[in-house]
Amino acid sequence: MKISTKGRYALRLMLDIALESGQQPVSLRDVAQRQEISDKYLEQIVTPLSRAGLVRSIRGAGGGYLLTRSPEEYTVGEILRVLEGSLAPVSCAEEPHCCKRAEQCVTVEVWAQIQAAVSSVVDHITLADLVQRYHEKLGA
Repeated sequence: MKISTKGRYALRLMLDIALESGQQPVSLRDVAQRQEISDKYLEQIVTPLSRAGLVRSIRGAGGGYLLTRSPEEYTVGEILRVLEGSLAPVSCAEEPHCCKRAEQCVTVEVWAQIQAAVSSVVDHITLADLVQRYHEKLGA
């Protein structure tokens, strides 16, 4: 399984908003500069995040984006799934009965274990954990 640039940048965008916002909206232009990502590409990424209710936009001068919840309430898995869809390595890991061979297939167990391991990691790391780790890495 490979996470696309959209998924990786979505996580960086959400982290940046969590780090920079309080009550003030964070502009995509500022995020683009800090994260060294094209603001046009960030616009493509923020749209599904907004549709999913993970961020909300504030229009006008001084506008930008805010988180809709506290960083503790977001998981990495939730953010990635908005851009990536399923994180299962193969479709039968999520829907074992999608295949006529499911009853005799042994390899589906491997795919299910990989999916469980990935989900276990991404669904237990919060945006707040990333904020804390960011501050630890910077020695702040």
